[in-house]
Amino acid sequence: MPSHEALILGKKRDPFSVHVVPDTAPGMDEILVSVRAVAVNPFERLIQSMGDIITPWMTYPAILGSDVAGDVIAIGSNITRFKVGDRVAGFAAGEEKGRRSAEGAFQEQVILMEKMTVPLPDNLSFEAASVLPLALTTAAAGLFQPDFLAMHYPSVQRAPAEKTLVVWGGSTSVGCNAIQLAIAAGYDVIATSSLRNAPYLKSLGASAIYDRHSPSTPSAIIEALREREVCGALAIGTGSAKACIDILGATKGQRFIAMATPPVSFDEVPAGRGRWQKLLPALMQMVVGNISLALRARRRGVKTKFIWGGRPSS
Repeated sequence: MPSHEALILGKKRDPFSVHVVPDTAPGMDEILVSVRAVAVNPFERLIQSMGDIITPWMTYPAILGSDVAGDVIAIGSNITRFKVGDRVAGFAAGEEKGRRSAEGAFQEQVILMEKMTVPLPDNLSFEAASVLPLALTTAAAGLFQPDFLAMHYPSVQRAPAEKTLVVWGGSTSVGCNAIQLAIAAGYDVIATSSLRNAPYLKSLGASAIYDRHSPSTPSAIIEALREREVCGALAIGTGSAKACIDILGATKGQRFIAMATPPVSFDEVPAGRGRWQKLLPALMQMVVGNISLALRARRRGVKTKFIWGGRPSS
């Protein structure tokens, strides 16, 4: 049977290891890609250490990885957008509920859904393209899903929406994608970042950049929005939700925050020895943090909801 190598997570909290797995043929609406580059997200490490909590539906052994770029080597019977030999990048859905390991990015061949795959221009390398999919789907989920900000879709002939989006954490991978998507949809964007990144964010289309480190930034943004209508906010990074609640609570328009980051980091939780000593305090802080945010949002008439980056694939 034809086979290839894959990076396997054998069971919950196991070390990763390389194994040979059988090739999988694409379904009717799928393509098979020979992997040339992948990106590694913090979420993959969290699945290794906390998969039983954050992805309880996963079965093991599992192949992780969401971001991939490569060459098309086979197509399903319904595929018309791609042909064998095309250079593509896509969101690999193997970590999503109801999907299979053949769709995990960390292997030599990966199955991609046609709707979650894009062709690559000749001047874009596989390595550069591979960092885009999850950041792009996360931004798109927060901005355009009907139960989030429900903004107008981007368009080549965009009409001004005459509304402003607040992006807290504009220089992150999700933030950079959100700025460009919102601008392409006709919205004005105000963003925060370290000031050294301000010129870059302005080159992406943001109209104003504020220092995310300054305690006066929420007040400054509120003043800047005094005569504008907001379409909501995208909160990225620890502390971002609290700041966005204060901003939207004092402005007019849609008081909704799409949150990409929990109030507590789980980066220090190991997969093995000492896991519970780190995990239990972090979980307690998470509960307290979420309750605090919920109460703050309720007092200010603001709604919040966490983004799941893979949702556009469902």
